[in-house]
Amino acid sequence: MRVQQEATAAEATMLWRHVLPTELGPCTVHVQSGLKQRGPASATADVYLHGAAGSWTTFQPLLAGVPDRARVLIDLPGWGGSTENARMEHFSIDAAGRAVAGILDSLGYRRWNLVGHSMGGFLALHIAAAWPEQVVSVAAISATTFGVSEAARNPLRGLVRLPAFVGMLLLMRTLAALGPAGSALVRATGRAPVMRPLMSPFFAAPAAIPAGVVRGLGDDARPASFSAAARAAAHYDLNRWRSIRCPVLATRGDVDVFTPQSDLHRLGEVVPHAQLVTIPRCGHFATFERPLQVMRLLDGLWGRRIQPAQRSQ
Repeated sequence: MRVQQEATAAEATMLWRHVLPTELGPCTVHVQSGLKQRGPASATADVYLHGAAGSWTTFQPLLAGVPDRARVLIDLPGWGGSTENARMEHFSIDAAGRAVAGILDSLGYRRWNLVGHSMGGFLALHIAAAWPEQVVSVAAISATTFGVSEAARNPLRGLVRLPAFVGMLLLMRTLAALGPAGSALVRATGRAPVMRPLMSPFFAAPAAIPAGVVRGLGDDARPASFSAAARAAAHYDLNRWRSIRCPVLATRGDVDVFTPQSDLHRLGEVVPHAQLVTIPRCGHFATFERPLQVMRLLDGLWGRRIQPAQRSQ
């Protein structure tokens, strides 16, 4: 019996890979089954959506242990394992939302806890507004929302409030114009010693970040996809989030260069029942710098309904 239980637990923590078609191109999806949700995928799933310079590996520090529910980790079209034949010229927030909803429908999941980092948090908020019957909750971790959308529309004005984002956007646009040569340059830089100082603004304690994480962020950078995501954010109507009714948790690091405190305040005005949390000693990548705190916040979100106007520092 004990051997069988151990085998079952090992199977539950294994990642199963799928490649599914979407209107933006084929998507690679990893699914980690939950022990309490076996059989047909008709129950609730925890769905992880990465940022514009990431992939499903952004969430690896959160995947320890046997999950109660299935975990669905999607490489969005244009990133990670979903770059081949990606149709980024058609990328929009609406199209990305339809791609995610279609993937989850294909897998058989009908209700979704959305966990989004950076651009993934932006996308999670959109999906909650567009598919209210399916979305159970949203956790937006350092979501790039109001400030990034405005800076993408007007980079010169954005230089004052979000210089790190504007600098990265201009660099990515330049590299995207170089085509494959630009992508190759990003890969080479990601493996060079210069990558750590380049990434240091995104962390509260950059020296403590493992070298493998820094290299991984370099590998996940996709200039054309980043540029497409910024363009999509610039043209999105953020007032659509006013229709969100599910519990929402929105976090930022206290030294987050992409998600200013004002973004949380504005989100609290648009989604007044949201819980807003600033994580101390943390930059833009809380999943790497403060994974245990992120997991505790997720447990709280999933374990109870959030009361209106809760605020935490």
